[in-house]
Amino acid sequence: MKEKIDINTWIRKDHFNFFNSFEEPFFGVTVDVDCTETYHEAKSLGVSFFLLYLHKSLIAANQVENFKYRISDGEVWKYNDVHASATINRPNGTFGFGYIDFYEDFSVFRYQAVKEIEKVQNTTGLVASSSGDNVIHYSALPWLNFKSMSHARKFSHQDSCPKISFGQVRDESDRKIMSLSIHAHHALMDGFHVSQFVNIYQKLLNAAELTVG
Repeated sequence: MKEKIDINTWIRKDHFNFFNSFEEPFFGVTVDVDCTETYHEAKSLGVSFFLLYLHKSLIAANQVENFKYRISDGEVWKYNDVHASATINRPNGTFGFGYIDFYEDFSVFRYQAVKEIEKVQNTTGLVASSSGDNVIHYSALPWLNFKSMSHARKFSHQDSCPKISFGQVRDESDRKIMSLSIHAHHALMDGFHVSQFVNIYQKLLNAAELTVG
């Protein structure tokens, strides 16, 4: 479900008209997050650390309204929920695109995500997902402790989906630290909204999920 935003009365009207005219309207930041508690939580529960921190990032994104805005044919729409369009790594060094629905319940999310991951890993090629605009483009680079990030972009294709990338988990003293890259369309959000996401995400990383089936 989605609702149309009246740009003429929207508080971001001027920001939208200004940045939406840019050839490259995306801006990006890279920050560190402390994922110590979530790392130990995943080990304790015997679940995928990747799926656990991915799920928490989707919870955070769905709590920040600007992460649910998308541009379609010059109009702005707000989706009720956003999901994950993620790169799925394969043992042979390639990857494919997968679509993972967001569910508040981690057990349901995990069950559906595992099926999607297995499907992609048992295929070859990119297997481009058939997701719509209500997704966040996710990727993970567990081999690199990156300090910044850029993305391949096809400028002839209209794209307003946020892009989030996770880096290598490294040990600093007794903590598990991970680089987090966030790119977003400046007509739809600013650094303030990205900081909202990061703050919510860090709180979720510090907290434990209630149950895992």
